[in-house]
Amino acid sequence: MSDHPEYPQQPYTGSSYEPDLTKGPTDTGAFPTSGAFPQQQQQPSYPQQQYGPPPLPPTNAGWAAAALIFFWPLAFSAFNHSSSVLPRWSLGDYQGAHYASERTKQLGKYSLYIFVGLFALFILFYVLLIAFAISAGSGTDYTY
Repeated sequence: MSDHPEYPQQPYTGSSYEPDLTKGPTDTGAFPTSGAFPQQQQQPSYPQQQYGPPPLPPTNAGWAAAALIFFWPLAFSAFNHSSSVLPRWSLGDYQGAHYASERTKQLGKYSLYIFVGLFALFILFYVLLIAFAISAGSGTDYTY
């Protein structure tokens, strides 16, 4: 019995009609003569409109880890931005999620640049220190 009395069930007769899709209404089965089909015009193709949310941007957690290794003060902000990508994207803030992803990458790169700069200054300091030690030591006379 149906749950909806306003829609009575039809009894099943055991047969169904399936049309023969291989032949059209005037198809004789023979090959068409030339010119039997009209020329099809090329339709201009337009780009398809995409619906739905954009793809999830990368969290760039690797850049956050690089910030932790190379210049840890920037790592706090990098990990904060990295962890906010998925929640922002889930709430529909797609632009904010993209910003957080890009900001994480920026902070990781900044920490790498700062590390390279500080390392170059460190090497320069030791080169100057050794040069000063050599120049100060060469002025001493060791004759007895």
